[in-house]
Amino acid sequence: MWTYLFEWLSFGVRWVHVITAIAWVGSSFYFIALDLGLRRSRQLPEGVGGEAWQVHGGGFYHVQKYMVAPPHMPEDLTWFKWESYSTWLSGAALLFLVYYLGAELYLIDPAKADLPVWGATAIGIGGLALGWVVYDGLCKSPLKNNDTALLAALFVYVVAASFLFSLVFSGRGAMLHTGAMIATIMTANVFLTIIPNQTIVVADLKAGRTPEARLGKEAKQRSLHNNYLTLPVIFLMLSNHYPLSFATEWNWAIAGLVLLIGAVIRHFFNTMHATGKQLWWCWVVAGVLFAAVITLSGAPGWRGAEEAEAARSLQGDPAVALMASPLMADVEMIVQSRCSMCHAAEPLWPGIGHAPKDVRLESRDDIVHYAALIERQAVRSIAMPPGNVTGLEPAERETLARWIAAGSGRYVAVAAR
Repeated sequence: MWTYLFEWLSFGVRWVHVITAIAWVGSSFYFIALDLGLRRSRQLPEGVGGEAWQVHGGGFYHVQKYMVAPPHMPEDLTWFKWESYSTWLSGAALLFLVYYLGAELYLIDPAKADLPVWGATAIGIGGLALGWVVYDGLCKSPLKNNDTALLAALFVYVVAASFLFSLVFSGRGAMLHTGAMIATIMTANVFLTIIPNQTIVVADLKAGRTPEARLGKEAKQRSLHNNYLTLPVIFLMLSNHYPLSFATEWNWAIAGLVLLIGAVIRHFFNTMHATGKQLWWCWVVAGVLFAAVITLSGAPGWRGAEEAEAARSLQGDPAVALMASPLMADVEMIVQSRCSMCHAAEPLWPGIGHAPKDVRLESRDDIVHYAALIERQAVRSIAMPPGNVTGLEPAERETLARWIAAGSGRYVAVAAR
C-alpha cells in the first residue's frame, strides 16, 4: 500500500509544482514584456517612467510604472511572490521524494562515485546552497555594473557546476541538480533581494521618506536575470524524462548549450517588446545550438558486418529480423536478468509497485515489441537500469546494440561509459 500511496504523493506534488511554475513563469514573462513595452509621453504624472495600453478578455487596461514609487502607497497593493515561493517549495519536496528518498535508483551512480545516500543528499543540498552564494557574490562584485559580463560569469559557473555534478551523480541526477541550482538562485532572488527591496521602499513611503533608487535598480536586475534563466530551467527539469539528454557523457555540455539557447530566445522576445524589431538571427543561432545538443547526445557506436548483412536480408520486417537474430537468446537472458525484476506484471524490486511506464519485458515478444525503447534507454544512452543498479555490463550493451542492428539495418550508437 505504501508503494501506491508514495506514487500518488509524488504525482500530486509534481502536479502542484507544474501549476505553480506556470503561474510564476507567466507573471515573470508578462512583467518583463510590460516593462520593455512601456512608452513615454508628455502627459505622464511626475515620477512615472512610462505607460502601456493593453487589451485582453474584452477589456482595456491602462498601466503606468513609477520609476521609484508613487507619492502615496495604496492599501490594495498586490505582491507577486507566492508563485515563486510555491514553485520552489513544491520542487524541493519533489526533489526530496524522488532523488533523495530514491537516491539509489535516480541519484547515485556507483561507477562514478559509490556514495552513501546521506552523502549524495548532502552534496546535492550543498550544491544548491553554494550556487546562490556564488551568484549573489558575483552580483555584488564590480560585475554588477555590466550585465553582459555578469551573465557570462554566471554561465561559466553553471557549466562548471554541471560538470562537477556529472562527476559524482548519475546523468539524470546531475541535470536535475543543475536545474534545481538555477531555480534556487531564481527564488532566492525573489526572497532575498526583490521582495526585501520592495518592502523597504513601501516602508519608506509610509514613513514619508524618499526611497533609494538603488533598491529598484537591484530588484530589476535580478528580475531580468530570472527572465533569462527561465527557459533553461524548464529544459533541465524536463530532461529527466528523455535519456538522450541526460544519460550521456556530455550532459554537462548540453546544459551549457541550453543556457545559450534560452538566452538568445529571450533576447529575441525582449528586443521585440522593447523596440518592435524582430531579430530572426536569434532563431538561427538557437537552431544551430540545438543541433549541437542533438549531436552531443549521441556517442561513438559500432555495428558488425554480420549484423549489417542480416539486417539487409530481412529489412522488410524488423520484428522478424530481431526475433530471428542469433543474438536473441543472449538478449533475452540480458533483459530478464537486468531489467525484468522491475519491468514485470509483479515487480520484484523493493519499492516498485508496477512496471515503470507499464513497460513489461517478460517474454521474447515483449522484448522485440519494446526494442526501440531498449535502444534509447540502454544502448544510445545509459539511462537504464537507473544508476546501473543491476550491473548491466558494457559487453551486454554491445550485445544489445548488435541485436538492434539486426532489425534496423542501420548504425547503432553504444552509449559512452
